[in-house]
Amino acid sequence: MKTAIVIAALLIATPAWAQVDFSGEWAPRFWEDQPERVPGPELGNYLGIPINAAARMRGDTWDAAIQTLPEWQCRPHMADYIWRGPSNLRISKEVDPVSRTITAFHAEWLRSVDRVVYLDNRPHPPEGAMHTWAGFSTAKWDGDVLTVTTTHLKEGYLRRNGLPRSDKATLVEHWIRHGDFLTVAAIVTDPVYLAEPFVRTTDYELDLHQNVPPYPCGVVAEVDRPRGVIPHLLPGTNPYLHEFSDDYKIPFDATRGGPETMYPEYREKLKAMSAPRQGASNAR
Repeated sequence: MKTAIVIAALLIATPAWAQVDFSGEWAPRFWEDQPERVPGPELGNYLGIPINAAARMRGDTWDAAIQTLPEWQCRPHMADYIWRGPSNLRISKEVDPVSRTITAFHAEWLRSVDRVVYLDNRPHPPEGAMHTWAGFSTAKWDGDVLTVTTTHLKEGYLRRNGLPRSDKATLVEHWIRHGDFLTVAAIVTDPVYLAEPFVRTTDYELDLHQNVPPYPCGVVAEVDRPRGVIPHLLPGTNPYLHEFSDDYKIPFDATRGGPETMYPEYREKLKAMSAPRQGASNAR
């Protein structure tokens, strides 16, 4: 009888011991979307992103000089975007001293805040609670996959070319580990700027010799401008929107994004579109 009780207890405890350990030093692998993730995307490149008209307007009127403002110089990447940034990653874990189960993961990148992912079944704060760059994240196990739900994000961006993401967005991630490789599938749902959920995957590889250095960012006066001036472009005045289309010989309408541009069937529509402008310069 005692033996049966011990075996039953071990079987009940198995899921806790079977939890995947994501802790470690992870190096980004730029096998996909390297031009976007490292040097940054071209202005006007919204292809394949399910944005709506409001997001397109924000992107068209965005001026990269806004990043010279003191408020922007040390601004961290948000939880939904930082996976795409050119930064190494450290994940650490909190373990309950009694049950010895993982109660939280901490994720930190070079240019980010400490992001806590809770696994202790705590509820999310009310809608009016403070929003942060990391948001508020809870998680549950789906077999060996950790599914993370994040709310209370500050307004951020989908891409570093002006495409916005509102503070009403939610983020769902699936953390998947295969040996020394980590894949994260991130799904952003935004009722303000997205017509459909936006899905991206990102890969990292375990690096035993890596160390995430400190980020002692300091604010300086990069540009001498009158107080209160915010760099921007008025609607219809952005002279750079055609560069991506011209340089890569892509019909301009296709670069404008939207849900339709995400799907393979869109290739048939591309064939019927007009070619880019003739004689366009490749200079940037």
